[in-house]
Amino acid sequence: MAEQQLGVLKALDVAKTQLYHFTAIVIAGMGFFTDAYDLFCVSLVTKLLGRLYYFNPLSEKPGSLPPHVAAAVDGVALCGTLAGQLFFGWLGDKLGRKKVYGITLIMMIVCSVASGLSFGDYPLSATIMSEYANKKTRGAFIAAVFAMQGVGILAGGFVALAVSSIFDKKFPAPTYAVNRALSTPPQADYIWRIIVMFGALPAALTYYWRMKMPETARYTALVAKNIKQATQDMSKVLQVELEMEERAEDIVKDPRLNYGLFSKEFAKRHGLPLLGCTSTWFLLDIAFYSQNLFQKDIFSAIGWIPKAATMNGIHEVFMIARAQTLIALCSTVPGYWFTVAFIDIMGRFAIQLMGFFMMTVFMFAIAFPYNHWIKPDNRIGFVVMYSLTFFFANFGPNATTFIVPAEIFPARLRSTCHGISAATGKAGAIVGAFGFLYAAQPQDKTKTDAGYPPGIGVKNSLIMLGVINFVGMLFTFLVPEPKGKSLEELSGEAEVEK
Repeated sequence: MAEQQLGVLKALDVAKTQLYHFTAIVIAGMGFFTDAYDLFCVSLVTKLLGRLYYFNPLSEKPGSLPPHVAAAVDGVALCGTLAGQLFFGWLGDKLGRKKVYGITLIMMIVCSVASGLSFGDYPLSATIMSEYANKKTRGAFIAAVFAMQGVGILAGGFVALAVSSIFDKKFPAPTYAVNRALSTPPQADYIWRIIVMFGALPAALTYYWRMKMPETARYTALVAKNIKQATQDMSKVLQVELEMEERAEDIVKDPRLNYGLFSKEFAKRHGLPLLGCTSTWFLLDIAFYSQNLFQKDIFSAIGWIPKAATMNGIHEVFMIARAQTLIALCSTVPGYWFTVAFIDIMGRFAIQLMGFFMMTVFMFAIAFPYNHWIKPDNRIGFVVMYSLTFFFANFGPNATTFIVPAEIFPARLRSTCHGISAATGKAGAIVGAFGFLYAAQPQDKTKTDAGYPPGIGVKNSLIMLGVINFVGMLFTFLVPEPKGKSLEELSGEAEVEK
């Protein structure tokens, strides 16, 4: 056997960083921005939804969502994303990245305006960038697309801060303790709707430019098997004259490389790497989404956010948004860009292993002396430690689990396998969202929120998340290192007979 790569694909691998690389980052990343914005806005508005729709004038506490409703609100976007990642990942390998990405953007726009739900855009965003990038800086480019998640989180926070601040001044209201009935004015119902619907804007701006970009050369050449079209498209993109080599048709039509997803050949070549990608993403998302969706509850428990009864409904949205935006600005977003800076130097494996390890360390450092951290004088220390878990999630497995599946699988199955990996991650997020909702309840039944059974408490829940991070570190050893290799080398598509 010998290694041979199509000339048009080799040209992409060795191309210098150009404007089209950054254009691809923005276009692929904007879909991801919308996905992240919609998912993370959920945690900003759930308290307000409880006050608006489950107000009880006889209760000493403001209204809160019943367990089944809270689970539905937190989980429905994740369930929709899981289904979308599987379906659109598969569809991206059947119809092409360009066409399906356009479909998902339209659906994001419509659904964001309608209800705030989004569809899974992970596999298409990652695959588009991996197939456009050069070999030397591919990791950084895919990581930059992923970093748009951080921008989406910040945007959600800033929009929530702006909207709640405007409404708080325009419609002043007493605190819940002063006047229960008037503490959440009816105009507050517009706040969550505006915040959620704003997520449609970036997808709408992206659609036109995505339709102007050609299909990725790897899909056109290796899946559609139209090398001539791929060569013409990339000649325009790279602004150089590319020619087809004589044996090009033989390379892409080699029958040995046409095995399916459920074949023995796929299991032999890619079974363990797929297990590594799915298991690490599953475990990571249990911990990561638990932390994100319920950080407002943890901050309330340690007193960083005032008690709900001391605020009106609009001001509570502002305080939650401020806390989560500060965490994102100081730890979450820097973590993304540390990955961009170091991934092609350190490699994916080292960053993922380090990230899981540090998340385990800081989670245990928070959990075991939890009673120490909740004392008023120690709250800043708690917030710093909690922030570091977010930093090493993003300078770690939250980024690498997104990047690696876009690199190591064959072009005709790349979007599908990334979709499977991402959907497995969202299954973990669902486990985390539903599980933490109940697990974090106090063990004393008299202290639980209305309608909730006793849980294991915040401390034991954090210990459990630390254990999950440690198991994720162990499964990282199943994940191969793609640094410095072409996509065809990693997938075996460069193999031809001598």
